[in-house]
Amino acid sequence: MSTNVTRTADGWWVALGDRAVRVDTKAVTTAELLADRDAVREAAASGEPGTPLADLVALSPVTTPCRVVAQMVNYRSHARDSGFTGEIPPTFFRKASGSVSGPHDAVVRPAHVRFLDYEVELGLVMGAPLPVGTVVTEQDLPAYVAGLVVTNDVSARDVQLTKTQFYESKSYPTFTPTGPYLALLEPEDFAHLLDLRLRLSVNGELRQDRTLADMILRPAQALTLLARFQTLDPGDLLLTGTPGGTALKAPPKPVEKLGALLPPAVKWKAFFKSQAKNPRYLHEGDVITATIATPDGLIDLGEQRTPVTDAN
Repeated sequence: MSTNVTRTADGWWVALGDRAVRVDTKAVTTAELLADRDAVREAAASGEPGTPLADLVALSPVTTPCRVVAQMVNYRSHARDSGFTGEIPPTFFRKASGSVSGPHDAVVRPAHVRFLDYEVELGLVMGAPLPVGTVVTEQDLPAYVAGLVVTNDVSARDVQLTKTQFYESKSYPTFTPTGPYLALLEPEDFAHLLDLRLRLSVNGELRQDRTLADMILRPAQALTLLARFQTLDPGDLLLTGTPGGTALKAPPKPVEKLGALLPPAVKWKAFFKSQAKNPRYLHEGDVITATIATPDGLIDLGEQRTPVTDAN
């Protein structure tokens, strides 16, 4: 059974219902904690009354600096929303680890960004080195992935689209809320991955709701393809794509074909004029709620709740 771990400024804790028991470890980084799994197990089995979980201020359970890699268009529903047809080529991009923030920290919209979007994603936290050339099978996935986290791949769409620049548009500070829990998995837990349901709401309105069965590339295959060129180490984070339901959607095909004939400046001006009428983009005062769990609660990564604010 998975074990939920949370991190505060005071250290690491095992979450047990509405209580939390401190982990007796000297680990500072996520990688160090993963190397001290015995301390986590001892805390989980200690029987101590612990501390009310509600009294703790959770930080991201993925410490930085680390590698943060993400997959583009990895859910069939998102592919449809994005106007893709036919086979979707596997694509990865990097995010700055400085974008990682806590599960209840505000998402800060930079002053020059008009179209701020959300993308709930399952994050894989590596527990062992993944050298270039590694082939990962479903059977040995537990040898490489230590745990799971809720992440939100916040995106500045006007930067992303006009510059075709994923790194900048998704790397501003607070653009990767992570946590509240790092769910450390046992080998038998991996059989339940496809049952995990990703849900994201804005101001209580459900926007995204899909299980991992909607994935195009499942984790073992994604790690194998990523390992063709990218090394990962314990504590590194892979965001595995988002389901459909984001604010951004591809325009109708006739409009898209017409736009392709226009000069870039004219095309983007027209596109963003139409997007300005879309109420689903994030604004100051909005509250994003994201969860990932199996229906039976066997794996439950907790609730991420992040307000949106504008930069001063």
